[in-house]
Amino acid sequence: MIYRLIILIVVGVLLPKPVRAAAADPFPLVAGGHAATLVTSPADHQVVALAAADLATDIARVTGIRPATNATPFPAGGPLVLIGTLGRHPLIDGLVATGALAIGDLSGAWESFLITTIAHPYPGVSSALVIVGSDRRGTAYGIYELAQQIGVSPWHWWADVTPNRKTELLIPDGTHRFGPPSVKYRGIFLNDEDWGLQPWAAQNFEPGNGGIGPKTYAKVFELLLRLKANTLWPAMHACTSPFNADSRNARLADDYAIVMGSSHAEPLLRNNVREWTAPHDTYNYVTNRDGVLAYWAERVRTNGRYENLYTIGMRGIHDSAIQGTTTDAQRIKVLEQVFADQQALLGARPPSVAIIRPPEGIRSPPDSQPTATLPPQIFCAYKEVLDLYHQGLRVPDDVTIVWPDDNFGYIRSFAAPTERTRPGGFGVYYHISYLGRPLAYLWLNTTPPALIWSEMKKSYAHGADRVWIVNVGDLKTAEIGTEFFLRLAWDINAWGPDAQPAFLQQWAEREFGADHAPAVAGMLDRFYQLNFRRRPEHLQWWLPKEEPRASDLTSAEVDARLHAFATLRAHADRLAATLSSAQRDAFTQLVAYPIHGSALANVRYFSGEQGDFDSARAADADLRELTRQYNEELAGGKWRGFMHLEPADDDWKSMRIAPWEPRSFPAQSLPVPINPAHHWDAADFSRKIDKPGAAWTVIPGLGRSARAVTILPFDASSFDNPRNAPQLNYDFQLTESGACLLRLEFLPTHPLAPGRGLRLAIAVDEAPLQEVVVNVPDGSPDWARGVLDNRLIATVTLPVLPAGSHCLKVFMVDAGVVLDSLSLVPPGSAGGPPAP
Repeated sequence: MIYRLIILIVVGVLLPKPVRAAAADPFPLVAGGHAATLVTSPADHQVVALAAADLATDIARVTGIRPATNATPFPAGGPLVLIGTLGRHPLIDGLVATGALAIGDLSGAWESFLITTIAHPYPGVSSALVIVGSDRRGTAYGIYELAQQIGVSPWHWWADVTPNRKTELLIPDGTHRFGPPSVKYRGIFLNDEDWGLQPWAAQNFEPGNGGIGPKTYAKVFELLLRLKANTLWPAMHACTSPFNADSRNARLADDYAIVMGSSHAEPLLRNNVREWTAPHDTYNYVTNRDGVLAYWAERVRTNGRYENLYTIGMRGIHDSAIQGTTTDAQRIKVLEQVFADQQALLGARPPSVAIIRPPEGIRSPPDSQPTATLPPQIFCAYKEVLDLYHQGLRVPDDVTIVWPDDNFGYIRSFAAPTERTRPGGFGVYYHISYLGRPLAYLWLNTTPPALIWSEMKKSYAHGADRVWIVNVGDLKTAEIGTEFFLRLAWDINAWGPDAQPAFLQQWAEREFGADHAPAVAGMLDRFYQLNFRRRPEHLQWWLPKEEPRASDLTSAEVDARLHAFATLRAHADRLAATLSSAQRDAFTQLVAYPIHGSALANVRYFSGEQGDFDSARAADADLRELTRQYNEELAGGKWRGFMHLEPADDDWKSMRIAPWEPRSFPAQSLPVPINPAHHWDAADFSRKIDKPGAAWTVIPGLGRSARAVTILPFDASSFDNPRNAPQLNYDFQLTESGACLLRLEFLPTHPLAPGRGLRLAIAVDEAPLQEVVVNVPDGSPDWARGVLDNRLIATVTLPVLPAGSHCLKVFMVDAGVVLDSLSLVPPGSAGGPPAP
């Protein structure tokens, strides 16, 4: 009782017992030129104080009125905003204890919160708005949720989104419950920062620190909380000072309640490229186990008191395979020893915020005394390590296995039903930016939200609900993809198959207003479709070290593509002219620069391919000027040094497009156009037949057609007899008899079961079924072409068909297949079999 009394005095009021907990009128957050007082508790977590201060600034940003915080005494009769964590705020706890505030099952929930209104909570207090969290992040999320509801974008700082000014802020009466999130740990990986984030911080934002440091990370942490994320893998390239080289960074992360992790190649929070100062060949667990263990143990000792998500396992210094082994059997044996030793180190660490059940039988290093619990850990089965897992590598049961995508947005592996009972569960490491082979994409974010939805929803359906991390590169131009990924992780059921158009409409309305939202969303939808067919960083049809060659597009396809881009640019320009001056910087960053940049890159490439070097050079000059304006003029030079075209320099040449230059290509035969009378987008079926538990479903925005079709639910069972499976029917006419060639285009997704391939079956009329299996090994030339084109092609020779009406039937065999288009080439047509 003494403790509670002291706290009440400190926050500036000694209030009697609450009197009632019902409200009818909207809560006046700002009304009549006055703002409600924000009331936190000094006993609460630091993140609550930080977020509450941001809320006060946000309210002032919207209304011009900054609310008082913990005013002493409270304004007579004035409304209060009570902000706190259960068990940490005496006023809120008092309301709960008397029944004036009903919290339901909030206590003990993970990262959850309530926002509710109470009329006359105390004598002399007209009304209260209560933001109460189950834990420190839950409270912070509640604060930033209110900020977003009053019109402040999560991207207010990172993309200069300016809220509309309002004279009043009235919060509707009622109780709103949020959380727990669908995915426990949700975050981003700042990566490949050499050309954007790091030089910008070093030269512009944080020069006194020499680059990315506490000032930059504070802005990142705030953004994560505004997006309801909780985890960060920090920047780790050699150009950047390691996160833990400056102890202020880890303390700041804890102040913001951010869980710190590290990438697949950085065990136990160690940045190997800068922190392993011995010769690289000594980072070898076979020959230098004691040295490596001591290196890891040091970081566990210094950071063990914070809330961390530890990566375990071992690879090379950077993105390379483990040293000291020559066979997969040896690698498996070494990694299993590494797991045991790392868990022993974690058992001996200082107490941490988050802990889980320890595994049994862990051998401890000498002189250590394991604690009773271990912090959360992940094993990221990235690149070559995934093959070791499929060969029998045993990962401790309490460790989360994180599946990787193939670096191009297609998830490589999924948990089998027998695996999903693992206590550690599963997660996903995903890319919307990538430096690597066959070609990097580091400039513009062109991964469609529809693809993110399809792949992540599929993985979630197969048990990946513990950890989601997305590689966002240096963050800017990845704003939309980053937000969509994290919002989906928070609520996996936020959107259905129409996720892309629904999300883009919501996002555009928040950022640019209801009047402009349909136009902005439509432009972005078209932007994603055009660039999905070929990313701007992939505008060359040869790989590094290969002889240059022209694209696979016909002249008509090139003309259509350039016309579509020109139309899109014109729409963006017209809309920009209607925006207020306060909106234009955000519009440039989030919409106009990506549209104009990708369009000009296409004009530059294809004009050069067609021999129009004057147009190509003009497009190149326009693109460079556009980028100069981004760096020098946006937001008064705030982003100076951030934006660079791809490739930005000569580094990593083996995995990036060649610098642009006018070039002539050797003559080559162009692809033969398919008879358009017998080409269908997969969504253009004549009929579809669903079955209990499975149905072909159109996904707007997905695929080169932007209307690809897949099976829902994503975990639907396979059909041993496809005749009983869901089917798509496509009616067509043949003017003469003969054997037709069927061409099927799929997205280059990975099968749900390793080695099975992508399977479906086809038949014409009542002819026997023909099974179609597409199995492309990772890393093969066919895989490289597939991810650069975002398609895999299968061809099937159909039986001889008579002239007349027919029905092509496509049957499900396995879930996970995404069908994008079909083309039927009849006998005697160009590209088809000869006429009889």
